[in-house]
Amino acid sequence: MPKVKTNSGAKKRFTLTASGKVRRKAAFKSHILTKMSTKRKRNLTGTMLVSEADTPRIKQLLFV
Repeated sequence: MPKVKTNSGAKKRFTLTASGKVRRKAAFKSHILTKMSTKRKRNLTGTMLVSEADTPRIKQLLFV
C-alpha cells in the first residue's frame, strides 16, 4: 500500500504546539494595509490558535 501524502497547503499554513493544538497566522495582513491603523496591524502580527471545531479537520490534513 502506498504512503499517504500530507496536504502541502496545510503543511505551509499550520504548525502544532507541544500540547497538540494547531497554530495559524492572523488573516487580513497581506495587502491593502495603508487604510489600516498601526495598532490594528500590530495586533494581527504573530500567531493564534485554530478554533476547537476546526482542529480535527486540520489535523487530518496534516497527518493523513
